Amino acid sequence: MSGQPPDAGPLRVLVVEDEPVAAEAHTAYVSRVAGFEVVGTVGTTRAALRALQDRAVDVVLLDMNLPDRHGLEVVRAMRAAGHPADVIAVTSARDLDVVRGAVSLGIVQYVLKPFVFATLRDRLLAYRAYRDQLVAAQQVGTQAEVDEVFAGARVAGESRLPKGMGEELLVRVARALREADGGRSASEVGEALGVSRVTARRYLEHLCDTLVAVRRSRYAGAGRPEVEYVWVR
Repeated sequence: MSGQPPDAGPLRVLVVEDEPVAAEAHTAYVSRVAGFEVVGTVGTTRAALRALQDRAVDVVLLDMNLPDRHGLEVVRAMRAAGHPADVIAVTSARDLDVVRGAVSLGIVQYVLKPFVFATLRDRLLAYRAYRDQLVAAQQVGTQAEVDEVFAGARVAGESRLPKGMGEELLVRVARALREADGGRSASEVGEALGVSRVTARRYLEHLCDTLVAVRRSRYAGAGRPEVEYVWVR
């Protein structure tokens, strides 16, 4: 890993994103976080590897869906070429195989699009604290210290879910909708999970708000149509 002692200067970030609007937004977001500076913004694998060869980079903000190669292949190419920069995935890729691949390749964080500035800021600050910890302590003496290093780049603190919502039930609702054959109403999801229609609807609406599900009308004879929810595949 390229290193610099704590407080020696900002960490250098390479933004790799092929969508121009997203690339501009991610670059602006990073520039707003103290302790980081963007040293390049590129949109292809070839340009990313060239930038890593030409300049010092501490961390790569990497989209998984690039036009010339998949993000996981980019990381493999980086390591094969000897580039030690850490990688934070910033992507809409929700395939579990991609997430597992990211873990196996040592990607330090995985941030799902779309996100707000505060989400990326918190993850960058957690990463900065992790880097400072590694530089300050060249050795670990206990298992607890090892565990702290392994958990260091993760974001600690409270969930950003709306008040009264829990991560466990959100995962169950998302899985039920994702694995459904077609759309499901709040009543159907609630019955399947053993929760009330109102509770299921709240979680389903949150999935729509975060753009992983959509609402549509279900018509079944006369009367007011029922709202059903469909996972965005």
